[in-house]
Amino acid sequence: MNHVERFRAVMDFAPVDRLPRVEWATYWNLTIDRWKAEGLPAELAGHFDIAAYFGLDPYWQAWYRAAGPGYPRPEYHGHGHVATMDDYNRLREHLYPPMDWVDNHIGPWLEKQRASEAVVWITLEGFFWFPRTLFGIEPHLYAFYDQPELMHRINADLADWSVSLLRRIAKLGSPAFMTFAEDMSYNHGPMLSEALFDEFCAPYYRQVVPVLEEMGTLPIVDSDGDVTAMLPWLDRVGVKGILPLERQAGVDGARLRQVVPRFRLFGHFDKMVMHRGEAAIRSEFERLLPTMRQGGFVPSVDHQTPPGVSLEQYRTYLRLLWEYTERAAGA
Repeated sequence: MNHVERFRAVMDFAPVDRLPRVEWATYWNLTIDRWKAEGLPAELAGHFDIAAYFGLDPYWQAWYRAAGPGYPRPEYHGHGHVATMDDYNRLREHLYPPMDWVDNHIGPWLEKQRASEAVVWITLEGFFWFPRTLFGIEPHLYAFYDQPELMHRINADLADWSVSLLRRIAKLGSPAFMTFAEDMSYNHGPMLSEALFDEFCAPYYRQVVPVLEEMGTLPIVDSDGDVTAMLPWLDRVGVKGILPLERQAGVDGARLRQVVPRFRLFGHFDKMVMHRGEAAIRSEFERLLPTMRQGGFVPSVDHQTPPGVSLEQYRTYLRLLWEYTERAAGA
């Protein structure tokens, strides 16, 4: 099977020759600095080229941000620039940038996907994530109650822009899957209630997801933390999968399969065992193996590989990834 056939078959819970071998998150720069000191070729730059060096499958991501180059950078992580409708209207000219550059950016990669040389996926900002970048972390949580009209205005504008972007991309081809950047859970569960999700996020998912379905692009949500409680919410709006399934937040893939049996899963390998040696890495793969065998699952590190993992330890992880992606398929 080629890379595209294999991905689509796994996502359809169909038989495969092996599971995909992917590092879905970009490599942490501190980890790469360490590895280069330990023998990783110094000239390697960029996630795609580093993954290729390790022999991982060619998955290429394009992230399209709704804040244009003129939007002011936050002073610190979690800081925002929007507190009122007037603020939003004043800054809106710097949001939802034009799309004239998109064709040349993703077009050649969709050609590679048609030639089965790469699996292409795209990321758009979601309806919890993007308002947070405008309001700031704490004001965003208050805004559900204090600024409901503005919250709806932002998400309506974001949905319209996202649909226009997707329709432009659709003229060039169909990315294999798409992730909504959300991060709307922490280690004890979602950061908003089901009622708030239904009011402020669900209508806009229902506007965007059908366009993805028309394109043949699988809609996935990217959220850290414990996502167990919100899986039925996402299922109701047509989302088909979730990543990265952080083990440290208590996520259990087998439990998720009980909650929504056909939900696609990405990640879930506990990054915190990677420095503990081969026996610990093998034990983690054994934990995942029953779910891997069910299909609909691409095993990968459950976030960026930490800088505490040596190059040799990472090679051990890869060797066992090779073994278990074959075992899971019955190879």
